[in-house]
Amino acid sequence: MNNTLNQANDQVLKVAQFDPKVKTYWVVISCVIGLASLAGIPFIPVIVVLAWLFSSRLLKAMHAELQTRKLVVKRGVFIRVEKSIPLDKITDVAMVQGPLMRSLGIYRLSFETAGQSGQGALVSLLGIVNAADFREAILAQKERLSESKKTHDSNKETYRETVNNLEQANSIKAIAQSLHRIEALLETLIDAKDTHKTP
Repeated sequence: MNNTLNQANDQVLKVAQFDPKVKTYWVVISCVIGLASLAGIPFIPVIVVLAWLFSSRLLKAMHAELQTRKLVVKRGVFIRVEKSIPLDKITDVAMVQGPLMRSLGIYRLSFETAGQSGQGALVSLLGIVNAADFREAILAQKERLSESKKTHDSNKETYRETVNNLEQANSIKAIAQSLHRIEALLETLIDAKDTHKTP
């Protein structure tokens, strides 16, 4: 039930749009790899065509959305991968831009999380339009969640203190009532003793 409640609370706040220039980036990288291996030089035209076609499908398959409590990333053509990163686990959102990315005006956003093993980012997204805005939206929502959690924890602590105070007040009241009954009983006993002493 708690899980269902969390899913109901997860609204989509922002959906990332990907810049078509990412295809050019992937094609250039494929060509560089082909040139680096001398055997690939004769196949550069084929590499360009295949890289262009594959990169178009890859770009269509990329999806990233910021929800109330998590970042959801989907990608992959042959093997579809979906990752959900809770915002409270994100420790850093880095904006990376190499020389080729700079010339194309695109960035890579890298997300690092608490408890992440090994070096590098758990998830990275290349070519988000207005990457800085998307990054700021993630960080702002993460901050809102953190503040909300602090308020919730504070309210819980206040509630616990109030319950404890009420329990203590009820205990003190019960003790006071017991003392009054004991006093009344003692007075009755003393009056009865005095009555028996009087001739």
